[in-house]
Amino acid sequence: MSTSIPPSSSESAPAPRRTWSRRIRDPLVAQLTQGITPEKLALTVAVGSAFALFPILGPTPLLCFLVGVLLRLNQPIIQLINQALWPVHIPVIYLCIRFGARLFNDASVHLSLREMNALLWHQPTLFFEKFGGVALHAIVAWSLLAPVYIVLIYLGALPLMRGIARLKAEAAVKAALPNQHPVP
Repeated sequence: MSTSIPPSSSESAPAPRRTWSRRIRDPLVAQLTQGITPEKLALTVAVGSAFALFPILGPTPLLCFLVGVLLRLNQPIIQLINQALWPVHIPVIYLCIRFGARLFNDASVHLSLREMNALLWHQPTLFFEKFGGVALHAIVAWSLLAPVYIVLIYLGALPLMRGIARLKAEAAVKAALPNQHPVP
């Protein structure tokens, strides 16, 4: 009768991966590390900044997240861009409203922040009746401007990202080389 000897730990099959690793950690690590080529980083800056300037307050984090997932862009960078652009968001909304009014030949656009705030919180139905068309016109204006904006920002950011990648690669090569002293 022969007895079998269990395989040593070095010969055993790898342990099955836990649900935590498969369902949470791996997708999270993939989101954090994807899109780190110079081309993807430039696209992240261009698309992320365009969607961060969507002319409606509120949905930009979700829009940036969704476009980042669809285009496999770097999520931390796209959300950082979204947050960094909040100071210019209101002026861009205003410009989109004005451009939308011109596109639709709507001279009746009169914005009063005090009136808008009062209507939004006290009479939301009237708010959407009065300003829904304005918002739609602003979205159309943004939709026309965003592709041109994305192309311009991408073309401007790409050389910068490639330069940073080249400098990083040169620094890595220098760090990998042993210290060489010149022979006298």
